[in-house]
Amino acid sequence: MRRTFARIALFVCLSLTTTVASNLFADPAAPTLSVPPAAKTPAVEALPAASPAVDQKVGDPNAVKPPEAKAEVAVPGSVTALQLELGKTDTSSFTLSGRDARQQLVVTGVLASGALRDVTHHVKYEVSPSGIVTIGKGGLVTPVSEGTATVSITHPSGKTVLTQVHVNQIVQDVPVNFPNQVVPVFTKFACNSGGCHGKASGQNGFRLSLLGFEPTEDFEHLVKEARGRRLFPAAPDRSLLLQKAAGTVPHGGGARIEVDSAPYRILRRWIEQGMPYGNATDPVVTRVELFPRERTLGRNGEQQLVCIAYYSDGQTRDVTSMTQFEPNDPEMATVSETGLVKSNEMTGMVAIMARYQGQVSVFRGIMPMGIVVDNLPPTKNLIDEHVFAQLKTLGLPPSQLCDDATYIRRVSIDITGRLPTAAESEKFVADTNPNKREQLVDSLLASSAYADYFVGKSRAILRNKRHTEAHAHGSF
Repeated sequence: MRRTFARIALFVCLSLTTTVASNLFADPAAPTLSVPPAAKTPAVEALPAASPAVDQKVGDPNAVKPPEAKAEVAVPGSVTALQLELGKTDTSSFTLSGRDARQQLVVTGVLASGALRDVTHHVKYEVSPSGIVTIGKGGLVTPVSEGTATVSITHPSGKTVLTQVHVNQIVQDVPVNFPNQVVPVFTKFACNSGGCHGKASGQNGFRLSLLGFEPTEDFEHLVKEARGRRLFPAAPDRSLLLQKAAGTVPHGGGARIEVDSAPYRILRRWIEQGMPYGNATDPVVTRVELFPRERTLGRNGEQQLVCIAYYSDGQTRDVTSMTQFEPNDPEMATVSETGLVKSNEMTGMVAIMARYQGQVSVFRGIMPMGIVVDNLPPTKNLIDEHVFAQLKTLGLPPSQLCDDATYIRRVSIDITGRLPTAAESEKFVADTNPNKREQLVDSLLASSAYADYFVGKSRAILRNKRHTEAHAHGSF
């Protein structure tokens, strides 16, 4: 049982990282490819216009490269077609229900090489007839009046894509649901975080539940506490909640939202409607998804995201403007409140987490080095397939295969947590069996040292404790 558990732990560890694989096989004497962040290397993508990128060397021209590394940057080519992303399969039309509904358009350019690049902020939007919806430069569609309109999206290359938008429930307004629509505003702008009103004692007499996990308590604090002084349905814009959030009156946290922005309009409409809480039968969010899920950005590239919430009654809604975005490495990429991801000079992979109503989705952005990787070692197992595919995607050439002495040292440390003995090393180096590396791994996995090592690591991760004397090992 102990050995079986340890084997599972090893597989999980190897699946979560490619570092172990590259350490096992990399030649310590092999030169590495240096790409300093300050190097002004152009992105590996086509510009918004239809001009192809120029081949250039990556990084320091004096840096030593492995023999297999070809310092060639693939030229993606010009835009040959446009794709529209709405967070659903059918992109021929979409519906906006309510005056504060939103739909973020994501426009993708298909390049001659087959690569995909975001052109959302570099296309022209036209609506016919006018007066139904308005579209900002970033592709955000907002309703104006009920009806149907056609949206035409044109790239500077001349490529065009069309979609239809249907607008309803403007005259007869849609009731605002407090847990589904108001609480996410507080979460997005950190109003209910532990450093603000979400802490146990609140902030300056106003308290919210941490991250909005208790919406009924939040409703009580807002609507009924302090004689309802924070809300003014007769003149919503004069409500203390909006004035402090927008910074029109002194606020310790400063201005958090802009007047007439999407979050501001949601809060204003909720106050205007008399601060309804919602019904117990109202649909709830079951999951959220980011679109696209993965995309190659290149250096100094950008990618617009759209976050779609799925509700228990089968409906979907664009909640991008109410979603909280956070990158796992701000030095590699940043993300705006509207979901626009911008990569920096560094290469690698970055994850953008989107959080809405306790639901989470992740976008992965790839900033490749841009080198053609065409001389990889033979693939011998499932992990090799994924590691090598990732190296090709990142444009990162591998180091040379290490020698036998280095291999036995590294694999022994990774699997058993100890160095091999001198006798074990000499025997392994002298062995002429072509499958000796695979046999070494199998023998180490079958050893008690491997089981002890990974059980110990798992125990540290799980923080196992002995709570009673019966849990202690006996000495007889």
